Amino acid sequence: MDDLLNALKAVAEPTRLRILALCLEGELTVSELVRILGQSQPRISRHLKLLSEAGLLVRIREGSWVFHRVAASGTGAQLIARLGDLIPADDSLIRRDMDRLLEVKRDRTESAAAYFREIAAQWDEIRSLHVDDSDIDAAINKALDWQRISSMIDLGTGTGRLLEHFGPRLQRGEGIDMSREMLAIARSNLEAAKLPHCQVRQGDIYQLPNASEGFDLAVIHQVLHFVDDQALAIAEATRVLKPGGQLVVVDFAPHDLEVLRDKDKHRRLGFADSEVAGWFRRAELTQKPTIKLKGSPLTVCIWIAEKPDPAAIHQPAPPASPPIPQPATRISQ
Repeated sequence: MDDLLNALKAVAEPTRLRILALCLEGELTVSELVRILGQSQPRISRHLKLLSEAGLLVRIREGSWVFHRVAASGTGAQLIARLGDLIPADDSLIRRDMDRLLEVKRDRTESAAAYFREIAAQWDEIRSLHVDDSDIDAAINKALDWQRISSMIDLGTGTGRLLEHFGPRLQRGEGIDMSREMLAIARSNLEAAKLPHCQVRQGDIYQLPNASEGFDLAVIHQVLHFVDDQALAIAEATRVLKPGGQLVVVDFAPHDLEVLRDKDKHRRLGFADSEVAGWFRRAELTQKPTIKLKGSPLTVCIWIAEKPDPAAIHQPAPPASPPIPQPATRISQ
């Protein structure tokens, strides 16, 4: 009862209710909320503190940045689930907040796109500064059941390097990326590798231009740290997987290299196993053991999950074999 009362008291204030409405659309930093709400940073920070103490928001600190997201469990999460349907979308303040939120997200996207345009030609070299790609590829090769994989989609394909590597194993491969500059390089690389069955096209990782249940394998390789809604990206990747299909996510373990945020436009500085596991659960995926490749100073994690196959789950068990006749036992008198 105390938890519920504290949560109700916390939301019983206009600005805090607006903050919750915004965070229901995705995690936000203090500076982003200041920009959207048009209030001072100390005031917004105070509201965020109260919402966090009431169990409605969760604070995720990464270096000098702090992200705020709605709680995923507890009384606060249950209350938020109900409030989300009650907040009036046609309210003038809420409408204005959502318009400004769209501006913030648009600026994020444009900033990332400008970065990728600038470094497209050096992209593979930049990625090689961490754990060697050949080690990552070898670990993925070993972990997957390739007898079940004939089609693959690579989300955020960049220069198409993964399609080049895995293409010879596939009957069909497709890469999705927002950057035209990256896609131009990817097409050239795939043509040089003589992989006509592997193609790339422009698309949004949140709204893939693909039908549901079309691929045996989906890969999100060093992409999630650039996006602002990792759970949505995971859910969309799951949508295009066939039942029994596998999802591979490659990214960094948590680290504190702020230079990657300042210079290379990383929005997140790695992810904890528990966070990724939560996204997999929400997408109703079955997770496999995490693979960790330690570099210097970064550790690369490979998270693998499988989409359940209802047909396999409900497949009747084969009939039991008849008992093998045993020779009669003579009982001595």
